[in-house]
Order: sequence, then structure tokens, then C-alpha cells
Amino acid sequence: MSLKKVSKEQPKSFEFNSNSLDAAKKIVSKYPEGKQQSAVMALLYIAQRQNDNWIPLVAMKYIGKFLEMPYIKVYEVATFYTMYNLTPVGKHFVQVCTTTPCMIRGAYKLVEACKKKISEKENELSKDKNCSWMEVECLGACVNAPMMQINDDYYEDLDKEKTLKILDEILSGKTPKPGSYRGRLNAEPENNRKTLMDIKNA
Repeated sequence: MSLKKVSKEQPKSFEFNSNSLDAAKKIVSKYPEGKQQSAVMALLYIAQRQNDNWIPLVAMKYIGKFLEMPYIKVYEVATFYTMYNLTPVGKHFVQVCTTTPCMIRGAYKLVEACKKKISEKENELSKDKNCSWMEVECLGACVNAPMMQINDDYYEDLDKEKTLKILDEILSGKTPKPGSYRGRLNAEPENNRKTLMDIKNA
């Protein structure tokens, strides 16, 4: 369970735009009659994506009405899971994995880059209010450590210099290419190494 602060500054209204509404209706339609409330996590994610990566209280109330469920139940879900942001994190939300595999391969060099380019403190918006960063637990890309996630994209096989370059592009309005920054395809072995090639020695 996560202990989360809710932003003191809240918008007065929220509703799904046309794209979000279509996505929400499609998800809800997959659940049997009377079980639509099970779509709450997906709808919270849709609201977060629409609202520059964070979920205001009015969005939770809107989702509660949308799913015909008490607002407090939506709030309970949003405050329980770490993937939901209840305060503004900026248009570009950087999550740096510092769990053991990433840590031993230099994750804190990525943290240094974030401190230099975004903000000295995690969970603090950059000067232009457009970006923030935080340390997170395992993001499931251990083979390509160290890595970070920016919004929905993974940036892998990083070092400090490559991270600085990626952040420069983000902060200048560009969209850097996600994936491995050592030229690997997904998590393939480097140097053309293979496994279980010799059946006799397997």
C-alpha cells in the first residue's frame, strides 16, 4: 500500500474527452452486467493519461458516477496503487528503477542526470512545470538494466550521458526513441552470443 498526498490545487471539473470516452465505453462493455465496477482501474488510467499524468479528485468522482459506484471506492483504488499519481507530475513523468539489478549497473548515475536536468528533488516539478522524476521499484526490464520509464515508454541499457541526452530531447519538446540504447533488439544477447547451441553440452 502506498501513502499518497493529494494535490492541494484541484481543477473544478473533469470529463472524458471523445477519445477517452470511446476507450472507457469499450472497456466497460467487456464486463458482464452488474460487474462494470471492475473496470475502475482501467478508467483511472485513462483519466490519468488524459490529464497530463495525474488524477484529480473530480476525475475520481466522475469515474464513480460513470461506473455507478461510490466515490470513496474509486478513491480507495487510486490511493492504494503506486501507478496512479494524485499530484501533478508534468507532461513527462520519469521513473528511474533503482532496484538491485539496475542499481548495480549504474542506476544512480541516471538519478544524477535527473537531478541535473529536471529537479534536485524527486517528486518535484521542473521549473517549467513540465517534467518530474522519481525512483521506483522493479519495472521488469532487469536484463536491460539500467533503465527508466518516461510516460508509457521504456528507455534501456542507459548510462549517465545517454540519459542526459534523452532528458534534453524531452525538455526541448522532442520525443526520443524508446528501447535499448546499446542497439539491442529487445533483450537479445550482445556480441552475437547464443545459448543452447550445442545439444551435447546442453
